[in-house]
Amino acid sequence: MRRALSIAAFGLLLAGLAPAKAQVSRIENWPAVKCERYGKAWTQALAKRGRTGLSPEFIARHEAFLASGCPTPGDVCPRSKEELDLANILVLMAMNEGMGSTFLPFACRK
Repeated sequence: MRRALSIAAFGLLLAGLAPAKAQVSRIENWPAVKCERYGKAWTQALAKRGRTGLSPEFIARHEAFLASGCPTPGDVCPRSKEELDLANILVLMAMNEGMGSTFLPFACRK
């Protein structure tokens, strides 16, 4: 339980790096803005946490999602503990930026 709280606290700390944006419905190209913001969150999270424990597949699929303009649905499947921790942090950061959960690239279809 203590570990779960520390992970959540770290996620909230990272989420605080980018303040929530008001009136997102008035942004003309919201999908592109979301992708740009999410790409920044990915970069920030990697800078803070590093790539230790992240598989080449996880990184490659995530970077392909960003490079393609963030179409949905994504196919980034967090399998290791580190990947799941990073995915949880990115979810918090995305929610802080006003993005819906349907935007996120995380899905495990197999």
